[in-house]
Amino acid sequence: MGFEEKEVDEEEEKLSRQLCEVSLHGTETNEHEEEEEEGEEENQDHKDGESFKLGPQYSLKEQLEKDKEDESLRRWKEQLLGNVDLESVGETLEAEVKIESVSILSPGRPDLVLPLPMLPNSKRGSSWFTLKEGSRYRLKLAFMVSNNIVSGLTYTNTVWKTGVKVDSTKLMMGAFGPHQQPYTLEMAEEITPSGIFARGSYSARTRIIDDDNKCYLELNYTFDIRKEWAEPS
Repeated sequence: MGFEEKEVDEEEEKLSRQLCEVSLHGTETNEHEEEEEEGEEENQDHKDGESFKLGPQYSLKEQLEKDKEDESLRRWKEQLLGNVDLESVGETLEAEVKIESVSILSPGRPDLVLPLPMLPNSKRGSSWFTLKEGSRYRLKLAFMVSNNIVSGLTYTNTVWKTGVKVDSTKLMMGAFGPHQQPYTLEMAEEITPSGIFARGSYSARTRIIDDDNKCYLELNYTFDIRKEWAEPS
């Protein structure tokens, strides 16, 4: 490509440092190893389930009645519930969480709202979105909660490039009660890597689960890092 060998080596070393800053693990992986990794996570969840038995589920009415003697717990649940109408949701045991939107925010640019559910051409093998190298961005989630309180809501995201895991994120979102309006959550700002070796296609897996390991969102997709932002379609 016309680069001197020394320049390429320096660029590669620079990228290596950048990836180390955002990566929890740098081991090689492929689809078979990804399946093994998922299996290990499921086995760990199974082991955790054996050592920690979940108690029975209760409707909101039952929870408030059961906890009325515990002032701090009752006030915490009332704070989560706000002005929710208990008559409409009070008898439902399981919470329902619906992810309304996933957006990418970058200073000086319009918000990039990603389509949900994913369009057919946004699955593996086709880029879902493009980020500019060296740009600052943050992820924003909007979601609805209905029927009951959901606890331990957790966001996880893993990213690979050419079979190498370059980033792994786990964020505890918290507990949320039923609400008539969507909740919004903005994550910490990040900076995309830059340089010739940072550009290209990446594959990723995003999940949102609760403390019962119930999954409300699972996305397997690809995205690109380029020299410039993609032109609006």
